[in-house]
Amino acid sequence: MSTTVRKTVIFLNKSVDRIVAIVSLILFLICLYAMIDAYMVFAGANDTGILRFKPDLSHPEALAELSADAVAWLSVDDTKIDYPVMQGQNNEEYLNKDPYGNYSLSGSIFLDVRNKNDFTDDYSLVYGHHMEYGAMFGALDAFIDKEYFEAHRTGTLMVLNGKNYRIDFFASCKTQATEKTVFNPTDISNSELLEYLSVHSAVYYPEAVSAQERIIGLSTCQSAESYERIIVFGTLTEIQGQESR
Repeated sequence: MSTTVRKTVIFLNKSVDRIVAIVSLILFLICLYAMIDAYMVFAGANDTGILRFKPDLSHPEALAELSADAVAWLSVDDTKIDYPVMQGQNNEEYLNKDPYGNYSLSGSIFLDVRNKNDFTDDYSLVYGHHMEYGAMFGALDAFIDKEYFEAHRTGTLMVLNGKNYRIDFFASCKTQATEKTVFNPTDISNSELLEYLSVHSAVYYPEAVSAQERIIGLSTCQSAESYERIIVFGTLTEIQGQESR
């Protein structure tokens, strides 16, 4: 092998080594970014620091200190659902914004913009992202199972106006995001909603609710690629003084 050829081979080998090293570094940085991104999403959905804004008897004004968009605090007993409820200028605002107003892929729990922020509508609809390990509204998956549903029938809604409500869950279902009976909260009567649930629910307790009661729906997507939604429905009953959590 001539000297020229030998030098050419050496040069090519070094070039290949450099390319492999660069590609490996790029792949490593991509993986590192993905890991950091996943951690930030998980951390945002599990931020226990937000609990300092949860109102109670000793500090009922705590929620108002969080944000002008905070309208209530939602808790579902024996789940990780324990978050402020926001209401933005539209239903996209809090999809990727945390309660502090910062960008966040985990977003916030938020009330449909068409609903009154004091939850006095006949039917109020609340949204949250479907997150792993039961964070945000990821816990709603399990409510499709009747045995789990029966063991998780209660929650609490503390509204900014000072009124507190006990939530008694009576139904769960899967449906499409285009289903008008479920996703037009101010244009559908409770009678129409209950009629729909009597046919389409995975779990339904008709004896637990009447069309005259206030209803709350908790909605989440089943997966990022799907238009299918999981919704859990409950009634709102005002509770007084020491009963409120």
